[in-house]
Amino acid sequence: MDFSFKSCHENYKFVRNMNTRAVILDLDGTLLNTLDDLARCMNTALERRSFPVHPVHAYRQWVGDGLEKLVKRSLPARLGGDSEILSSCVQAMRQEYSRRWKEKTRPYPGIMELLQALTARSIKLSVLSNKPHEFTCQMVREFFPSIFFEVVLGERAGVPRKPDPQAALEIARALGTPPEKFFYVGDTNTDMETAKAAGMLAVGVLWGFRDAKELLASGAHVLIGEPMELLQHLH
Repeated sequence: MDFSFKSCHENYKFVRNMNTRAVILDLDGTLLNTLDDLARCMNTALERRSFPVHPVHAYRQWVGDGLEKLVKRSLPARLGGDSEILSSCVQAMRQEYSRRWKEKTRPYPGIMELLQALTARSIKLSVLSNKPHEFTCQMVREFFPSIFFEVVLGERAGVPRKPDPQAALEIARALGTPPEKFFYVGDTNTDMETAKAAGMLAVGVLWGFRDAKELLASGAHVLIGEPMELLQHLH
């Protein structure tokens, strides 16, 4: 199947003429392949409480909506509504992940080249994740020390998680750039819905945790199969 602009969105002329000035990037599944570390840490937290563990591929559908949602989805269904168990497992996962978050996590192939190319074009870069804020900032510093990001935001108290557009619009205000001048790049339905709600162009990536069908169904204007393909659509 051809996942070009025309196959993803009828308003091709508008997309090409939007004169992009800024890009917001999701973290997990977009910039970084974090799946193995997330799955291993969550399984360790479950195993220590004698709960069933899960294969790595199961976590593809469970990540992307914040730590609490990840834990709730991984727990046995009968326990997901138990606030004490949920809170305990969230804390256990947070502690485990704080120790082991970079054992296997790496940038996807081509990501560094893309970030460097965008920087060379004076495109403003930001990161927006549903991962806890402190983890988000720590990971960006660790893996992209040479890249300047205007704003890096993770999940914060008092700010609704994606797909609520509040944080994306906060970035737009901080950069003094209208939302319609942004590409929002992510790998899940949550990212595409965030982009739509914020009035940004939704770019779905096919190297992440979800598939083309989900991305298109949730409003992707553009799908790209490799990071450097994004450059073809900047005007």
